[in-house]
Amino acid sequence: MFARFISISLLLISFAAPALAAMDWKIKKTEWSEADEKSYSEFVSLIGQAVEKRECSSFQSCLKHKNNPYKGSDSDSLKVYADCAKLSYVMRGYFAWKNGLPFSVANAVDRRNVLGNTGNLRYTLFGNVVTSRLNFLPTRNGSSWKFADAISTLNVIIPDATFSANFRVYFENSDSDTLFTDFYPVTVDREAIRPGTNIYDPNGHVAIVYKVTADGKIYFIDAHPDNSLTSGLFGTKFVRSNPYQGAGFKNFRPLKLIGATFDATLGSYVGGQIRPTKNSELKKFDIVQFFGTDRQPLADWRKGAFMIGGQKYDYYDYLRNELSVGNLRLNPVNEIKSLASDICQTIQDRVVAVNGAIKVGLQNNSHPDRLPENIYGTSGEWEEYSTPSRDARLKTTMVELRELAVTLFAKFNAHDPQLDYVGSDIKGDMLEAYKSVSNSCNISYTKTDGQAVLMTLDEVRSRIFDMSFDPYHCVELRWGAKNSSELTSCKDGANKKDWYAAERVLRNQIERRYDLKMNLSLPELQLNKLGLGVQIPPNVNIIEFLTN
Repeated sequence: MFARFISISLLLISFAAPALAAMDWKIKKTEWSEADEKSYSEFVSLIGQAVEKRECSSFQSCLKHKNNPYKGSDSDSLKVYADCAKLSYVMRGYFAWKNGLPFSVANAVDRRNVLGNTGNLRYTLFGNVVTSRLNFLPTRNGSSWKFADAISTLNVIIPDATFSANFRVYFENSDSDTLFTDFYPVTVDREAIRPGTNIYDPNGHVAIVYKVTADGKIYFIDAHPDNSLTSGLFGTKFVRSNPYQGAGFKNFRPLKLIGATFDATLGSYVGGQIRPTKNSELKKFDIVQFFGTDRQPLADWRKGAFMIGGQKYDYYDYLRNELSVGNLRLNPVNEIKSLASDICQTIQDRVVAVNGAIKVGLQNNSHPDRLPENIYGTSGEWEEYSTPSRDARLKTTMVELRELAVTLFAKFNAHDPQLDYVGSDIKGDMLEAYKSVSNSCNISYTKTDGQAVLMTLDEVRSRIFDMSFDPYHCVELRWGAKNSSELTSCKDGANKKDWYAAERVLRNQIERRYDLKMNLSLPELQLNKLGLGVQIPPNVNIIEFLTN
């Protein structure tokens, strides 16, 4: 059994001095109300707006941003490091502390006891169950009470206790009094999917919604292994999977503190036990994301249909239509610009990520003898400085952009009333929209010799499958340099160039396979008897389609 047990002695620290009182996690309310949930949503929205404008780049820096309504109330000792799934927990925990709310996290999970459910807890085929919980409540110490220390809780305890496997849970039997899940799946409407909603990608990634536009687009905050925050547009890079893995949109389960009494001297509720809001009590609990609008569990979940007014939609179009205010209309120019702009921002964020590896000098190190056990999910400097997952999501969005153009063109030919377009040359107008974004998308990197290389979005698109995710490669290969004038400054020797060539099949694949062992040596990868990756990459050439 896998467990992350936290010593209670580390959690509960008593502070007698008034100067330290602000660190005490006092409980002012016994339950999360609708007003609290709304305030939490507004808090996440404000942080997301700052990230979107790139005015803060980590949760720690966002806490010091003017958009944080609690700015100025924190101790200098609050230094939160939060990546991926941990961001959801520390944001919720921080808000709970500031508002005197009860908080609890699952600090241990195990695989569901079903045949074939093996492997890493982050990627189990049939999901996990909660086996232990950690509550942040005052505890009695003789005749006095000890409060949870908010600083150590947010800095260390919550990040150490939580990870993406906590999200990988089935919806049934998830609300027991003691071993309940932290999250519940929600229905698809604007009240349920809102700022603060979590998006669980079963490939082991978690993001947080911070904005849902009037036309149903979902924007999210994304946390990375290097502690950086970025923002993005929801799309096919977030995959569906079997319901046991619990993928999709889910909200924190509201908590109640029962049996507590208010101590006026301490200014806090003390005693009592945390209990979850039951699934049957949650107005927005729903399994529609797993099985379609019939909500009938199926042996093959893929057969579940998403219907609106008698018309069938795929999952992503269903989300978009249901989240739109009024009937959704699709303007092809705006649609292309919106998705292309998201790609541009993602590439610019990649510049920062690659620069991080270059700054610490990994490109100067010898290449390890083997790849990590899995290039998408590992630990150490590969996890922090490589970009295979980030690059795969970027490639997926480029595929999505081309497919969007194909879909919009098909709607035009079918005289689809959902299309908001009055022109006669839809391909030409979409091409101009794409070129407009591409040409205004300023992307640059600095070569090993100090010279700058400037690229447009489409120039990056043309080399996307040449761009190395491997942090031990020179910056030129990280950006897919192909011509000799750009490559000449690269100092990589024959061994690293052989690794680069052998990794092509992995670069060609946009599906992130966390279930495969990849810890191959160079000769093993060159022979590739395991059949990793793909030989031919998907088509991402939108200009080719729009000019034919």
